[in-house]
Amino acid sequence: MTRARKALIDLSATPYYHLIARCVRRAFLCGDDKYSGKNFDHRRTWLVERVKLLSSIFAIEVAAYAIMSNHYHLVVKVNRLQALEWSDDEVISRWYQLYKGRPIIDRYLQGEILSETEQLLVSELIAKWRTRLYDISWYMKNLNEFIAKEANKEDSCTGKYWEGRYKSQALLDENALLNCMAYVDLNPIRANMANQLEDSDFTSIQERLKQFQNAKSKESKQNEKLQGSVQPISLQPFGTREQAHTLPFSLLDYFDLVDWTGRHVHPKKKGYIPKNTPKILTLLNIDEKAWLDKIQNYGTQYGNFVGSKTALQAHAAKNDANWYKGVG
Repeated sequence: MTRARKALIDLSATPYYHLIARCVRRAFLCGDDKYSGKNFDHRRTWLVERVKLLSSIFAIEVAAYAIMSNHYHLVVKVNRLQALEWSDDEVISRWYQLYKGRPIIDRYLQGEILSETEQLLVSELIAKWRTRLYDISWYMKNLNEFIAKEANKEDSCTGKYWEGRYKSQALLDENALLNCMAYVDLNPIRANMANQLEDSDFTSIQERLKQFQNAKSKESKQNEKLQGSVQPISLQPFGTREQAHTLPFSLLDYFDLVDWTGRHVHPKKKGYIPKNTPKILTLLNIDEKAWLDKIQNYGTQYGNFVGSKTALQAHAAKNDANWYKGVG
């Protein structure tokens, strides 16, 4: 049954969401289109650059992404508290990076004396923009509309580019977040587009690996630690539960986990398959077989919500639903 968007995105339950958008009319985000004979790899660059721009404007961080041939995946975190802490001028500055200004706001910025009614209008506009700047729907609207316009311009056509609205999944606990991020980062491996993580183009795991390798290389040459440079500034960093605004996992453990999972998931992958269970699985008390089953069947196992049986049942009860797909 189709659910209203407001029922799918509940920031009181979780700030983390898995977002998916798919093209229509055999449209290509990247790769070789056998129908037209054209290559569309450059469109993946459009999308990654737009995602990073929007995340620098919205209070929405990207934890993982994968840009495939005709669809893309994002795992994002909504930082509502961050948006609420912005000053009014900060909200206006961010909004003006995407939209044309309003005369009344321009007068406010110029320091003109405004009437009580005008001041009320300014406050209402800023409040509305602030809310939109941590709204996933507005984020996706700015992302998908931009790509659609650029692609239609290039294809010399009009009409729909995306297959309806984006799909969203609420990630209700740490296990669900980690499971989904690994699933997203392994998309090119699963699709046989790459045989190792370093070659998984236009994925967050590749970006994280390159940044880490470059930072460690510079650190070795300079013989000093480069604090904070081992992780991309455009992605939500890994850290600990005690560190605010970070993913509650170790970066190196995540690398180990995704590589280990990829060796099991991809039957054609060459190389040694480690027998030891990654440290992060032990820390989170995740069963190895259950973990692999979730990754291999991620697309069919869950619906709009992802989490443990307990988390899914609790969220279903909160929304007066009998059950959510994945509970069993």
